[in-house]
Amino acid sequence: MAYSEAVLQRAQARLAQARQQHDEETRSRIEAIYAQQPRLRQIDQTLRQTAARIMAVSFRRGEDPAAAMAELKKENLALQQERDWLLESNDIDPDDLSAAPLCPRCGGTGYVGAVMCDCLRELCRQEQKKELSQLLGSGKESFEHFRLDLYPAEYDPKLGASPRKLMQYVYNNALHYARTFTLESGSILMIGATGLGKTFLSACIARTVADRGYSVLYSTAMQLFSDFETAKFARSTESADASRKYFTCDLLIIDDLGTEMTTQFTVSALYQIVNTRLLEGRPTIISTNLPAAELKQRYSPQIASRLLGVYECYSFAGDDIRMLK
Repeated sequence: MAYSEAVLQRAQARLAQARQQHDEETRSRIEAIYAQQPRLRQIDQTLRQTAARIMAVSFRRGEDPAAAMAELKKENLALQQERDWLLESNDIDPDDLSAAPLCPRCGGTGYVGAVMCDCLRELCRQEQKKELSQLLGSGKESFEHFRLDLYPAEYDPKLGASPRKLMQYVYNNALHYARTFTLESGSILMIGATGLGKTFLSACIARTVADRGYSVLYSTAMQLFSDFETAKFARSTESADASRKYFTCDLLIIDDLGTEMTTQFTVSALYQIVNTRLLEGRPTIISTNLPAAELKQRYSPQIASRLLGVYECYSFAGDDIRMLK
């Protein structure tokens, strides 16, 4: 799962800090025990030199190696017995003298070979959750807080149902999508007027999918195009990477498409994102206030055909719920 570079760097910094603190605490704990029991230090130092002593015995001239090895084994056994007695008589846990790594799987490096370890992945998940919380605002964006009672229950002949029934359908589909999300999930286009809950529901999906361990990038359309413009004229690697995150995240959510000033550049950037992610099988959720007809007019036919023909469409209806809360 590809987390953004910023999230990964913060997670790696936290892991490095935790590893340093763990190592310092381990050294302090062992040193405190040795200070109280100097004989333990002597025994452990001698036992750690066993390999070197074996090598020395093996290459010693004029002496029977077997006899020397037997004597060394006897000495080590006596030291082990004395060590066990010192630990037991002083009520010292043997593990307290063990310099175990922060993580038994990766040793605290964050990777097992080239694969990210669970310890670093969990820190990435936490950092991503913080980032989403800062972007989404109130922190109440969860399916439990989605209020269907704010949508009219009266039948609307234009919809062929009541707005509440339509939104119940949208809500159920969004909930199922978030709870069962995989890298093979499809993409979604949320269409509806301002204030009908598109941003809120997409934020609910973002939080749920992120909590399940996937990398989620949430951005407004204006911020996305700004990042692409920054990358276009970038002179530093960091700035050049500004747009890369939009292609590599597991789930990309673009909010308020259509609020940006539409130019040839923004249309080209949008096509690049939509088409590339479709080709690579990476799910995307886009919300817009624009009706289908205006989407076709404002953006290229290639973009419109993908959004309206490939994405699953969630149509929002009702009154501006922000005025009703």
